[in-house]
Amino acid sequence: MSMEEAKRVLGIESEAVSNLIDQLDENFPKAVDLINECKGRVIVTGMGKSGLVGRKIASTLSSTGTSAFFLHPVEGMHGDMGMVMKGDIILALSYSGETEELKKILPLVKRLGVRLVTLTGNPDSSLAKESDAVLNVKVKREACPFNLAPTASTTAMLALGDALAIALLDKKGFKEEDFAAIHPAGVIGKRLLLRVEDVMRKGKENPLIDEDKRVKEALLVMTSTRLGAVSVVDKEGRLVGFFTDGDLRRHLQKDKDLLEKRISSVMTKKPTTITKKKLATEAVRILQEKKFDNIPVVDEDKRPIGIVDERDLLKEGIA
Repeated sequence: MSMEEAKRVLGIESEAVSNLIDQLDENFPKAVDLINECKGRVIVTGMGKSGLVGRKIASTLSSTGTSAFFLHPVEGMHGDMGMVMKGDIILALSYSGETEELKKILPLVKRLGVRLVTLTGNPDSSLAKESDAVLNVKVKREACPFNLAPTASTTAMLALGDALAIALLDKKGFKEEDFAAIHPAGVIGKRLLLRVEDVMRKGKENPLIDEDKRVKEALLVMTSTRLGAVSVVDKEGRLVGFFTDGDLRRHLQKDKDLLEKRISSVMTKKPTTITKKKLATEAVRILQEKKFDNIPVVDEDKRPIGIVDERDLLKEGIA
């Protein structure tokens, strides 16, 4: 029974979001333009469940290049309306469009000359009539079996808020670099900011061997760093090859005297490399695409200055 109920709820809520597509009208681009042209901030406000959705919309707007914050309408009536300044814009959420707490702050909004955009399920409501743009989030019914608890309606508000934020992101020409600047922490920040030079192993942890050395000597270098790979360099210190424990296994099956061979005769010539200024996510892409465990990092003179290991990328949470 619970499974059927879950399916019923998801069906109603998915229908509510899908119906928004046909409900979009000229008010949506108007709202986008009003917010985009706003010289101040977007003040999002709403009561109850709508207020909770409003907090999320404000957060999404701020994280995608549109400065926004949430203002509780009751706190607004007790002094917090002082946060609102000329040049700001109000984004009000009220499914009925008749929320008393929002209607009470309307005179203050009008006195400041602040523009008003409303998300409501009632385009003929008092709030809608005072708005500069009205975004219709009307739903056929709530997922609540009594058609009372805000469920499908708040989902519709949330979805339209996301549509508004992304439309503004596009309008502003917001790019990945901009996103990175305001998301420096966590996995998102790492994916957008972390460079190869931040995760590569260098110095004594960067295994190197001369091209005239033997395989058994290369094994000692590989073992000392526990990376299972070694960069092979010429007399000028430039990368000429790469040798891994996988290469070792493959060659041992064919040649019992492998350990006495020169590393230059069995190394992978012209190996795939990466530079230190590349994003660490590019190293992840190469490793996954080519099924490598590690990749040498070279400078502009093709000298191996480091090595990126898949395990280090996993530790950073980006692999």
